[in-house]
Amino acid sequence: MRAMLIANPKATSTSRRARDTLVRAFSGDLDLVIAETAHRGHATELALQAAVDGYDAVIALGGDGTVNEAVNGLLAEGPSPGLPALAVLPIGSANVFARALGLPGDPIGATRVVLEALRAGRHRTVGLGTAGLPNGTERYFTFNAGIGFDAEVVREVERRRGAGAKADPSLYVRTAVRHFFSGTDRRRPSLTLEVPGRPPKGGLFLAFISNTSPWTFMGPLPVNPSPKANFARGLDLFGMRSLEVAPTLGAVAQMLAPRARPVQGRHVVNLHDAAEITLRAERPVAFQLDGDYLGEQDHITFRSVPKAIRIVI
Repeated sequence: MRAMLIANPKATSTSRRARDTLVRAFSGDLDLVIAETAHRGHATELALQAAVDGYDAVIALGGDGTVNEAVNGLLAEGPSPGLPALAVLPIGSANVFARALGLPGDPIGATRVVLEALRAGRHRTVGLGTAGLPNGTERYFTFNAGIGFDAEVVREVERRRGAGAKADPSLYVRTAVRHFFSGTDRRRPSLTLEVPGRPPKGGLFLAFISNTSPWTFMGPLPVNPSPKANFARGLDLFGMRSLEVAPTLGAVAQMLAPRARPVQGRHVVNLHDAAEITLRAERPVAFQLDGDYLGEQDHITFRSVPKAIRIVI
């Protein structure tokens, strides 16, 4: 079996020694080519080349950003049963996609699971989401997208990481609290939700679009605004019509509680199993996919793509 291992040498917690250990574990089972990413978007280019060259599998060694790029490279021409399967070895700071798939959180444990699946020829086909932008481009996401406050937090975290801060749950929490009180606009909602066949809903400050649950993790703790979301269904949405302190704290408490139903409240908007969701903004707002900040947009259309990709697991 021919496989390309796409490794992000800068992912949180990674080291060359750890990577080499994983490579040795695979070397007896695979005809393995190792490709290290050198810049943002490089994993997309490498995965696309693996698809063109007819590899059997692409192994993404990195965090959620590396996985997202690899997915977009594999699916550059759309889903197809002849594309390489994707294996995920998590070494990032959150690893939401890998954990949602049920993989162990450490790369060694994940390697054992992936090796067993490769030897058995076992895989799982999962649905994904796409985000269509005003410029005509479309990008796949594996677990979540966000418009508004959470994307602003991702932007600030990326800026702090670029200045040398360590990416860990406390950095996200500190940044979110600081930005909530002194950075984001909590007075003027800008988003309108549009779903085919339903009347528009305006006055939203933020929206989370989920392809699975949980939406993300805070260390070991799942953050779960849309617990019914899963890879076999359409997209779920959670939105807020108020960013006042009391309703916001109430929503966060429900997201962190062990529960099986979506966040509730008079300021909350929920949507389950949607094939298409459009969000329009009165002014450009921050936007993130799978934890990567992608700038500001004034409207985005999200679509569910059933059975989009084969995952080795």
